[in-house]
Amino acid sequence: MRAMLIRFDAADAHWRVAPLAAFSADQKDWLTRGGSLTAHLRALGHVAVRVTREAVDMPWPDEYAALGLAPRARAWVREIVLEVDGVPFVAAHSVTPIAASHGIWQAMRRLRTRPLAELLYTDSGVARSALVSRRVSARHPLHALAARETQGHVPHVFVARRSVFERYGAPLLVTECMLPALWARLACLAGDAQPAVPAHVAHSARERGPLGHTASRAAHSPLPPTSSRR
Repeated sequence: MRAMLIRFDAADAHWRVAPLAAFSADQKDWLTRGGSLTAHLRALGHVAVRVTREAVDMPWPDEYAALGLAPRARAWVREIVLEVDGVPFVAAHSVTPIAASHGIWQAMRRLRTRPLAELLYTDSGVARSALVSRRVSARHPLHALAARETQGHVPHVFVARRSVFERYGAPLLVTECMLPALWARLACLAGDAQPAVPAHVAHSARERGPLGHTASRAAHSPLPPTSSRR
């Protein structure tokens, strides 16, 4: 695979590369895992994708800069829930410029219930920014998205991560909010009387590939012209 630079950055004053010190060990782990989140969830059970919304809409206020869009520009938005054994574990929000949704990222419109990972981790032309994370309170629209999928008590804050995928100069911003059921499942597994999996074994089991690192070729230099490539 050829070396690639990415000119989009998912970080800002709130979304940060280093997870907050107050996050638990499990939260820090899952917020920084590279590769496909869907693949990681499959280690916990059967994963299904439930599409909750696909529409032309305006990005969230903190997404314009990450996408390199002008204020009030429209975009294609896809929102889904990743369920493990029928229980919502992750609420995800993906957004790309309208032009890209009809061009370089047009396959995103045809995914239906297939995971976005099918587009991102099989294409050597895709580069990924660093993963960034934050706490999400009710002030952020992601909180309402996650609250709708939370069974029982809705927490005051959720934890989420995001990154920008770039393909031939077109950005796709993917935000993933971890739901309480995920942390509950991990706590339950940690309490089982099972032998601990050695760290090097657990790491090697994670999905490998061109985007298998937390920050895949993240940089801030423009890509060389690639308009002729598809």
